[in-house]
Amino acid sequence: MQDEPTPTELIKAVADFLRNEIAPEIKGHNAFKLRVGINALDLVTRQLALEQGSDAAELARLKRLLGLDGSLIELNRALCEKIASGEVDLNTPGLAEHLWQTTMDKLAVDQPNYASYKRELGKLLDG
Repeated sequence: MQDEPTPTELIKAVADFLRNEIAPEIKGHNAFKLRVGINALDLVTRQLALEQGSDAAELARLKRLLGLDGSLIELNRALCEKIASGEVDLNTPGLAEHLWQTTMDKLAVDQPNYASYKRELGKLLDG
């Protein structure tokens, strides 16, 4: 394991090189495929930067919501089972907020430039 550069820095450097040096030289369908690859690298960079914090926050919300302890996967499975059985629904205190925040955290990684995400993020930051 190395100290510098970090995996995030390496991925960002490759994406920037491809975007700035290679993409202008590529045309047609290969340019499209290159953009797909660059977008994947950008997504991985965001995931590495945000995943730990958003997963920890999601786990804490699930523990409060369900009153259970477990891993993120286990508690998400338990929540799905409770929703499927009707034991938990949108009238359950905290569920809608949990689902909304989890969705926003996932969009921050997957689609941070999505217009509806930006609008809702602005509301959260203003509120």
